[in-house]
Parts: sequence; C-alpha cells; structure tokens
Amino acid sequence: MKKLLLVLLGIAAIAVIIYSVGAQDKTGFDRYFIDRTMRIDYYHTGDHREEIVTLDRVYQHGTWAGPVKNLLDPFLRGRYCARIYEASSGQLIYSRAFDSLFGEYKTTEEALKGIKRTFHESVLIPFPKSKIIFTLEARDRENNFHKIFSEEIDPASIFIVREKVEPGVKVLELVKSGHPHDKVDLAFLAEGYTAEEETKLKQDLDRFVQVFFSQEPYKNLKNRFNLYGVFKPSAESGCDEPSHGQFKQTALNCTFDSFGSERYLLSEDNRRIRDVAATVPYDALLIMVNHNRYGGGGIYNLYCTFTTDNQWYEYLMLHEFGHSFTGLADEYYTSQVAYNEFYPRGVEPVEPNITALLDPARLKWKNLVAPGLPVPTPWEKEEFDRMDLAYQKIRQEVNEKIARMKREGAPQEEITRLEAESERLSLEQARKVDEFLARSQYAGKVGAYEGAGYSSTGLYRPAVDCIMFTKGQKPYCPVCQEAVRQMIEFYCR
Repeated sequence: MKKLLLVLLGIAAIAVIIYSVGAQDKTGFDRYFIDRTMRIDYYHTGDHREEIVTLDRVYQHGTWAGPVKNLLDPFLRGRYCARIYEASSGQLIYSRAFDSLFGEYKTTEEALKGIKRTFHESVLIPFPKSKIIFTLEARDRENNFHKIFSEEIDPASIFIVREKVEPGVKVLELVKSGHPHDKVDLAFLAEGYTAEEETKLKQDLDRFVQVFFSQEPYKNLKNRFNLYGVFKPSAESGCDEPSHGQFKQTALNCTFDSFGSERYLLSEDNRRIRDVAATVPYDALLIMVNHNRYGGGGIYNLYCTFTTDNQWYEYLMLHEFGHSFTGLADEYYTSQVAYNEFYPRGVEPVEPNITALLDPARLKWKNLVAPGLPVPTPWEKEEFDRMDLAYQKIRQEVNEKIARMKREGAPQEEITRLEAESERLSLEQARKVDEFLARSQYAGKVGAYEGAGYSSTGLYRPAVDCIMFTKGQKPYCPVCQEAVRQMIEFYCR
C-alpha cells in the first residue's frame, strides 16, 4: 500500500510539473511584461549552407494578442525558434517556434548552388519591462536547435519605434468573442482590392468567415475566436503573376510563382504586411487575395494566403490555414514543388501529421490508430500514383501553355477557353480521386499510409484522405483535428 501511495504521489508530481510548463499562470507575464507588443524586425541572409541574421528595427505596438499564461511554446514546430531571456538573470521568459521564407528558400535549387538571398522577418513578443536577450535558433539536419543570433534589447531605448499605426487602414470587426488574451485573434488582410471594391471585400469576408466556421474543430469552438478584416486599398486589383507577364500595384505585394512554383502565392514584403496588420491585435494572419486563379500558401506562425474566386476557394483557405496556424504538413506527394529534400531521409519530421515511421511501435498518433489496423497501413498506392501523376503531367502542360499565351498576347477568348478547360480537368480529377479514396480498404480509419510530405516513399500520413492531402470540401482527419484543437486551447488557456 505504501509503495502504491509513493507511485501515485510520483505521478501527481509529474503532472504538476507538466502543467506548470505547459500552462503557466499570469504571474510570470505581469512580472516580466506589460500589455503591449514588441515587434522585432531583422534581416535573414544566406543560402543552403550559411545563414546570417542582423537586427533591423524594434517597434512598440498595441495590445498583446497572445496568451498571458502560456509564454513558453510546448509544441516547438517549425525550423526556427525565438527565445527571450531576462538579461539580468538569464531566465527564459518567452519562446515561440516558427517557419520562415528563408527556411523554405534554403531548400531550393538556387540556395543549393550557393546563391545568397535576404529576407525581412519579424518576431512578435509581449513588451518586456526590462532588458532582454533576443535569441534565434535554427534546426540542423537532425532537427536539433542551434543558436544563430543573439542580441540585447533595451525596451527603454530611444530608438524603439513608437509611431502611430499605418494610416488609411480600415478595420472591420467580424467576430468578437472576448479579450485578445483569452481568444485566438485572426486578421484577414485584404490584398488586391481597390477602394472601389470595398463592397466586394465585405462580401468576401462574410463568405470566408462562413467557410471557416463550417469546418471542425473551428465550428464547435467558434466562441474561442476574434476575427478582423483589415483593408488597405490597393492601386490595382489582383496581384503579380510573373509567369503570365502581369504585375500589379497592390497593398501587400503578393505574387504567384514564389520559389519557382506557379501556384505558390506569397509576399516577401514583410514590413508592409506587419505595418498594415499592426492596426489590430493578432495571433495569426490570413492574406485574402482578390483573384480568380488557383493559388495560395501557408507558413507556420507567419501567414497564409489564398485566392478568393477560384472554384477551390474553401479548400485553399482551410488547407493553407492548417499550415500557418497549426504547423500541419502537406500530405500530398505527386505535385511538383520547388523544394529539395524538404524532409531529410531518416529524420522524424516535427509536424504532427506526418511521420518517417522510424519506430512503428511509438507512432506519434498511436492513440488514434484504429484497433487492429496494421502499421504501416496498406492502401491502393500504385493505382493512385498512376492516376494522379498522369493528371499532374497534363495540368503542368496546360498551365505552362496558358502562361505562354498570356506572355505572348494571344487572343483573350483562346486564353479564356483554355482556362475553363483547366478548371474542368481539375474538378474532374478531384471527383475521381474522392471516389477512388472512398473505396479504399481502410477509408476513414487512422493508420500510417505511405506517401506524404512531397515524398512518395519514406514518409507516412494518418489517413487515406484529408484536406491536407487532396483538394475538395472535406474535413481534417482525426489527427489533424486534434492538432488544431490543441493549438486553439494553447492560445485560449
């Protein structure tokens, strides 16, 4: 009996330790921070082998949007981590992991050739009361963190920028559930909407709010969110399309063809994004691009982008937000991407929804696997690969032809006809894929299915199908849903 009591006391002690690390009370916040936001801007330069960080500017913005109890990141997803230490004591007082544009660039062909590029980046933290040490860490090939930059910052410095927020920005309160400290604060940034298109912007915002809350777990946790629309009018509608020979003057400088991928839609103008977004408290940014072409992107703890008027608009927003908010990985592997060995062989990815399955007995989502299901889990992979790779080849050829016709000034009616055919083929393929996967032996059951993270072999996903795997109106799989739910609770606890 005494031995059992000691065991129970030991378990209780462990539980207290875990809780204290994962859910600190507000005492730490009040001791180290005030209820304002510090924005630390820096330049990130390098290639595949080398990276250099230099401080740019430090800003003071409005109310801190993040949690005041969870100051230390329990997930540590992403390829980088910002850690904040109290300068006088060396105490770690804040941490947050993230991905970045530079982190993606370093896996591209150009970076592998030694071509160096510079990206502007930001880290947001609660505004400290006293001097801090701002540290950036990067993962090595084995996913271990190593310090790449460290500098002292004095919150009393006369050089901290305390200017008013960006002028000419209109804020639309879409959903208000409570104080920013206790909710997930999402800012929808309007991109490529002119002043004359404000009515369309409001209609698009209403549409995407409905889409967002149609999906679990957001639907049942609606009272955990505050949503804002942020409108800085653009001089022109749309965004840049370099492969189409088209360029537009827009508020946030979004562009297709990012890192050489025709459908990858990003903005490298971090300063503009942050200046516009600073008009509201935010935990996550969604850049809503006024365009009818299929395109989007999502980078963990940075932002997601999606176009508004493509037939896949619902999928685009929910899929890309899965990346940027929760750190979910792409589960598809047949589409062409710009990366080289994005997930090194033999290394377990940090994302919650893919695995290298190095130890099947300790699968990271083992508690959700259907009883009796084999791991790895067989599925009709060869047939799927033949079907989807054939379509991807046609899709690439059609898109390249559309781009060439636009650059060469082909008649608009010919371009419109080919664009319509491309959309028809996309819808037809999605229906075929949905029907095929629905007939799979273990459809709807959590297991470990080979093919994920841009790799046909060596990486595994939790379900035969999921919104992180294929296009369409479909849910997150149980593993992805659980990861999203945990992230929501982190911000709201």
